Amino acid sequence: MNQRPRRIAFVGSSLPRKCGIATYTADLCDALEAASTKTEFTQVAVTDTEPGYSYGPRVRFEIPEKEVAAYRRAADFLNLNDVEVVSLQHEFGLFGGPAGSHVLALMRDLRMPVVATLHTVLKAPDAAQRKVMLELSALSARLVVMSRRGEQYLHEVYGVPSEKIDFIPHGIPDVPFVDPNFYKDKFKVEGRMVMLTFGLLSASKGIASVVEALPAILARNPNVVYLVVGATHPHVLRSEGETYRLALERLAQERGVEGSVVFHNRFVSHQELVEFLGAADIYITPYINEAQITSGTLAYAVGTGKATISTPYWHAQELLADGCGVLVPFNDPAAIAEKVTELLSNEPARHAMRKRAFLRGREMVWPKVAGAYARSFEQARPRRQHLAGPAGVFTTMNKRPRELPPMKLDHLRRLSDDTGIIQHAVFAVPDFSMGYTTDDNARALILAVLLEEVGGAVSVQARVLASRYMAFLWYAFDPVSCRFRNLLSYDRKWNDGELSDDSHARALWAMGTVLGRSRNAGLRGPAANLFERALRSALGATSPRAWAFSLLAIHEYLRSFTGDRTAQQARETLADRLMDIYRRASAPDWPWFEEGLSYSNAKLPHALLLCGRWMNGRPEMTEAGLKTLDWLVRMQRPENRQFVPVGSNGFCRRGGPRARFDQQPVEAYATVSACLEAHRLTGDGRWRNEAQVAFDWFLGRNDLRQPLYDPDTGGCRDGLHPDRVNQNQGAESTLAFLLSLVEMRLAEDIIQKTEMP
Repeated sequence: MNQRPRRIAFVGSSLPRKCGIATYTADLCDALEAASTKTEFTQVAVTDTEPGYSYGPRVRFEIPEKEVAAYRRAADFLNLNDVEVVSLQHEFGLFGGPAGSHVLALMRDLRMPVVATLHTVLKAPDAAQRKVMLELSALSARLVVMSRRGEQYLHEVYGVPSEKIDFIPHGIPDVPFVDPNFYKDKFKVEGRMVMLTFGLLSASKGIASVVEALPAILARNPNVVYLVVGATHPHVLRSEGETYRLALERLAQERGVEGSVVFHNRFVSHQELVEFLGAADIYITPYINEAQITSGTLAYAVGTGKATISTPYWHAQELLADGCGVLVPFNDPAAIAEKVTELLSNEPARHAMRKRAFLRGREMVWPKVAGAYARSFEQARPRRQHLAGPAGVFTTMNKRPRELPPMKLDHLRRLSDDTGIIQHAVFAVPDFSMGYTTDDNARALILAVLLEEVGGAVSVQARVLASRYMAFLWYAFDPVSCRFRNLLSYDRKWNDGELSDDSHARALWAMGTVLGRSRNAGLRGPAANLFERALRSALGATSPRAWAFSLLAIHEYLRSFTGDRTAQQARETLADRLMDIYRRASAPDWPWFEEGLSYSNAKLPHALLLCGRWMNGRPEMTEAGLKTLDWLVRMQRPENRQFVPVGSNGFCRRGGPRARFDQQPVEAYATVSACLEAHRLTGDGRWRNEAQVAFDWFLGRNDLRQPLYDPDTGGCRDGLHPDRVNQNQGAESTLAFLLSLVEMRLAEDIIQKTEMP
């Protein structure tokens, strides 16, 4: 007999976060604690908002969802505290990274066995989901599923051996079999037949089908009332507000059934939920997606002995078999109305179904589920003991990625007013006298869109700022010339003489990024209007950097609109121009596009790398992009040491000296971005390391050993002079740092193990 572990840690979401997995974890901990007084239970909470939550004493460590380094710190914490088993509550959307891949960073560093409870098992995963699941399965000592179908898919789709899988049903409270009338007076529905749906609201719950069914139900049973219990899902609330609930309320009014529908818009307590279930005559789960392997709400309904009607998602097919409930087709209000009417008109059949469901639920009560988990934990312990190293031994610096600074937008917000982002600053104070530029507002809009992908509180802040930057660019566009103006004074007067090709192309790049990445319809509409008109003008540019920025714009745009022939032809034209100047200017000792190096140099090879990757049959572009980037990186790392960008005080001409100062943040950003693209293209860890070296320039790994990033303000200083750091924190430098940081964060795709030289 294996000895029970003395310390068990649960990793996942935790109450008071409004999340089904948080509730499940709390119930499981309580049940295990009731069964064993000798085991210590702690929780590691994954947090999805910047303010966090007021966690209880059981939560000992907090992981910001999007911060991969925090997952590694959590592993160190668990290793140091002699935790013997980790219970991981897994759901793809719970963790940061592609398909929730950040959790793998934690699992790789743990020195104790992991028992992973899979709240979702996909039959047809995409490539990222498959990679995550395969590695998660390999790193887990045991896998817990809550349905037999989940067990089947783990074995057939992911190749997990059956002996590694534990089937443990979703736990439910052990409540008596009661007459629904016992609780109805509490909710002022005495004398009425109660239909109930509960859980966090989102469009996938299919509640509209029940509302649509109500007129037919009420025609036969006018005393029916439909209770919808639960708050809107927090993620839905942050992105869409109460749009879904309000749409349901409008639908009820349109169908004339508002007098028979009650929305209880609250995340209810455990005791309240038991009472709501107790009052229900019929429970309904009208979900619209078949691929739901587990439903805690359905488990609760069955366990409390409810007559249940459900759509045939996977868990319902299994749990309601043998007369424990009835299934209706997806999105079929008529079928729902028919089955509700049948059950209400046949009381003996309804009560027989209730009894069968209640008896099935006796195998799912929390004490039995806790016992099954305890056995799984015991079996898991020998599984990885031989893999564990000495206690307290952690991964050395050269074996793991460096931690990145937090994403702090304080200075970005300080520089941004109702017009846009102000160009310059005196120290950290905006300098109104210098006004605004299209260049900076384009960069700022690109940043805001990328922050959507980072998620969390910064994405909410960026969403507000994005509309200001878009408004500036809309105003900057001249519909006559179809060009973007660049310089706007603080008193809102355009000061341009000849319009800038580079500014126009940067604005085009911002439009392409909105269209290729953003889900904000309010941004996508104006971006589409501007992109189409501005693209034609971009082809008239003579600046190689404008060509490169335009190629970046087209690449982003084609992420969403792959079939656009006009954009494809423009990409081909501009890419050929870059290749042409490269062929004419390059030599063995000068493999470059021009007779000199100036600003944003790495954007030229970056653009060719994208073209070589996404334009069919153009390997010469990939070769030229890698060759020129390799040469540039070596030029910028004298003696293979810290990053030293070409200085703006003279730049560098072929055959002449290169300026060492003034070093500009925009050069570090261009190098970070290009090297990350080279890493994505080749998989070579050297490029990831070069990106890190360039990024470290911001943090003090530079000629003066002084940081340019200011962690107090969240801004970035304007450059390195020979004897000092420029203390002003203008828009270009701050955006260069923040864009570098967000790209480094998004590049931490830990599905692929990157060698860190």
